[in-house]
Parts: sequence; structure tokens; C-alpha cells
Amino acid sequence: MLKKLVMCFTLAAFLLSLTVLTGCGQQKQAEPTNSGKKIVTIGSETTFPPFEFQDEKTQEYIGFDIDLAKAVFTKAGYEPQIISTQFDGLIPAVNSGTIDAIVSAMQITEERSQKVLFSKPYYESGQNILVRIDNNTIMNWNDLEGKKIGVQIGTTGAAEAKKVPNATIREFNNTSEANLELKTGGVDAVVNSVPVNAYYLKNGGGSKDAKTVGDVHKALYCSIAVKKDNTELIEKVNNALDEIKQNGEYDKIYEKWFGKKP
Repeated sequence: MLKKLVMCFTLAAFLLSLTVLTGCGQQKQAEPTNSGKKIVTIGSETTFPPFEFQDEKTQEYIGFDIDLAKAVFTKAGYEPQIISTQFDGLIPAVNSGTIDAIVSAMQITEERSQKVLFSKPYYESGQNILVRIDNNTIMNWNDLEGKKIGVQIGTTGAAEAKKVPNATIREFNNTSEANLELKTGGVDAVVNSVPVNAYYLKNGGGSKDAKTVGDVHKALYCSIAVKKDNTELIEKVNNALDEIKQNGEYDKIYEKWFGKKP
């Protein structure tokens, strides 16, 4: 009997400790940060190297956009917190208040500008074509007519590919899926951002299987986006962007990820 009482007491104490620990964990999330800065949640589609992707060793989010976001929002007086979100879910997330801002190589378009408020541009980019290394029939944008094209859903590359006459467009959640489909022959070409395709060939193991062809198509500007009425935050972002460009911090981030000065 005594043994059972001891076991019951021990179990009760253990459950009580779990309750206390859980409560402490929940309270910790609500507490101010050590820096005293307000947390700003930043949505990013984190399978888009070299802009944003996950380090295989540390599992941390890294890339040009990640470093830029940290520099900008820290300068603006916030503590940035990166949240991984599918690209086509970023604008709904910022408008619903799930995230405060988007930093995800999002290019400014007229359609997007009706839904979100963009900052000053921070990067100019366009699309080019990725094909299998033995493909000699697709050499430029016109050659995509009637072909099967892989794209990442919700991107400007996807929008441009849909304009190709008689093309079959296959949309994927991320660039890795699209590139894998190209490798296995499921699509004839992949349309994506120039630096993303270049990074895949140089650092993603794609140089043995694929190559880029054609000129840069539809150059657009990447920008930070916030909810349409959040003029206060976008003003702070713009001021911070100006500051890091003036003090040389932007140049260092750019050179780190693209291997050249902007």
C-alpha cells in the first residue's frame, strides 16, 4: 500500500512539473525579447536559393533575402523572425495578419500592387530557361511554344510561361520539384529567376544535367511587401534600406551571395 502511495505521489509530482514547464514555455513566447525590440514576423518561401533556403547542417534559414531582411528590420528597430510559407500563400498571409512582411524575392507587378504595399526595390531580376543538357531544340523563348514547361506556382515566371502559345504548364510548390521533373523528363524546360537557375547549376548539382538558354526575359524588381494599409512599417523599411545601401552593408550582403558587387 505504501509503495502504491509513493508511486502515485511521484506521478502527480511529475505531471505537475510538466504543467509548470509548459506554462513557462507559453509565458516565454509572450515576453519581450532580450533586445527589448518588437518582433516582426517575415514570411519567406525557403526553397529558393540563393535568396532563401535552409542550411543542411544547421537547419537555419539562410540566403540573400534572409540576410537582407535581418539587416533591414534590425536597422528599423525590430527583431526579425523568419516564417517559412509557400509562395502563393505569402500575400494572403500578410493580409490576414499571420505575418507582418514578405521578403521572398517577390517581384513588383501591377496585380500584386493592388493587394500589398511594396517597399523601394532592392534587386532587379528576370527569368531565363533551364533545359536538359542534351536539349538542342529549345534555344530561346519562342522555342517554348507547344512544350511542357515547369514553373513554381505563384511566381512571375509562372505568369510569363502561361503566355507561351500552346504550352502545357506544370506548376510545382518549389523550384526543387520543378528541376527534378526536368531531370526525369517530365517537362521540357523550367522557367525561373536568372540567379536561381544559376545557383542550381553552380551549387545545386544541376550542371551535369541541365543548362540555361536564351536571353533574360521580363526583368522586374524584387521588393519587400507589407499589408496595404501598413504605411508606417513600409516607411521604416524604406528608410532602413536607404541606410544599409549608404553604409555599405547592402553591398556586402549582395557580394556574399552573388559573387559580385551590385
